[in-house]
Amino acid sequence: MIVNERELHEECGVFAVCGYKDAAAMCYYGLHSLQHRGQEAAGIIVKDHNKLSIRKGEGLVTEVFHQEMLTKMKGDFAIGHVRYSTAGGGGYANVQPLLFRTLNGSLGIAHNGNIVNANQLKAELESKGSIFASTSDTEILGHLIMRAEGRMIDRICDSLQRLDGAFAFLILIENALYVARDKYGLRPLTIGQLPSGAYVFSSETCAFEVVGAKFIKDVQPGEVIRVKDGQLLSKYYTDQRSNHICAMEYIYFSRPDSQLEGINVHTSRKNAGKQLFYESSVDADVVIGVPDSSISAAIGYAEVSHIPYEMGLIKNKYVGRTFIQPTQEMREQGVRMKLSAVSSIVNDKRVIMIDDSIVRGTTSKRIVRLLKDAGAKEVHVRIASPQFKFPCYYGVDTATQAELISSKMDVNELCRYIEADSLAFLSEKGIQNSICSESKKQHSEICLACFNGKYLTSLYDAEKAVKHCTEKDSI
Repeated sequence: MIVNERELHEECGVFAVCGYKDAAAMCYYGLHSLQHRGQEAAGIIVKDHNKLSIRKGEGLVTEVFHQEMLTKMKGDFAIGHVRYSTAGGGGYANVQPLLFRTLNGSLGIAHNGNIVNANQLKAELESKGSIFASTSDTEILGHLIMRAEGRMIDRICDSLQRLDGAFAFLILIENALYVARDKYGLRPLTIGQLPSGAYVFSSETCAFEVVGAKFIKDVQPGEVIRVKDGQLLSKYYTDQRSNHICAMEYIYFSRPDSQLEGINVHTSRKNAGKQLFYESSVDADVVIGVPDSSISAAIGYAEVSHIPYEMGLIKNKYVGRTFIQPTQEMREQGVRMKLSAVSSIVNDKRVIMIDDSIVRGTTSKRIVRLLKDAGAKEVHVRIASPQFKFPCYYGVDTATQAELISSKMDVNELCRYIEADSLAFLSEKGIQNSICSESKKQHSEICLACFNGKYLTSLYDAEKAVKHCTEKDSI
């Protein structure tokens, strides 16, 4: 599979249905709405009376599931997952949800995020006899729960207290569903209700529109919710809670029609485009956005600058995920297959190209060339986020700082590298204003670690991972 050098990837999306007779089919539609959060794999666990069964596989939701399969998946509770691999890598063993079968019952887990102390916990569990079937950090929670004692909600709370990092968990047992969100609120998780009274949970509210659910509330940081016999029970597993949702959820990951913490994603992106103009205006003839996540910001920039917005770049949505590009020449052609410049719009024009981020820089350079080959006189690049200088350890696939071109080049150097006529990034204050102006949230209540290196957690596993790998004994 070819890695798209421009795109960032969030680890996954989760969806659950509670108390609906065709839960698996409903879960399928929810996952399809969250497909943008992960295209490598999908899976569903369904509860029929006191029995859990699973179907999962690598590929898109529509490739993994079909009508006949869903018809056979009987049950009124279901949890589902779409995956883009980060921690633990890909492969079938890491496709979620994960299903644990024990003498004391079955347990299904779906997880969005990344556990930063996973290596430490895994080493501890292995020393006590645990054997792991995957390399996913999600499996750790299953082992912790099975080793804990007491009521299930207490076992889950005790286990969650051991975890550090970003997560939204769905935990399905034979008579109830539990959902939980990390104490920092880094990853989103929302509750909706169907007209029948059944509850649904989703990484994003966009799925509620598709399944016909009404938004109820956001799961709060540090909160565990149990759904049993049609009733909700809420409990906090820790007193140390804050609300620092990941800024990239607004900038890139989420669908424009989703609401995160009461803030519409399209509106926050449009605000970011307006802030870009206020901070880095430039004379030009036309404003364009790089499809799809940058369109809202481009509209905002055009609105306040009074420079017309045009569709100067068209995305081909039918390029396969496994398009083979064995040579450099074909890789260059691959960009043209995915993005096309509209020469009648950009020819002989001064173009402002709005994008959401620059990660490795290679594709930005190719898009600038694409526009100039189509006749653009000038290409002024404006990025609707700050410079991406630091790796994210909370579920985004930027594992090392060496991958991030802004950690090695200043703005002028990067401008020359991508062959733009000018380049500017949105400031940290600008991105804070674009998000926070739509709510009562304080500026500090957004995670900006990938821009400023101010991480919310210890990074012990990330710092020790290389040493651990080189020093451990071979088996």
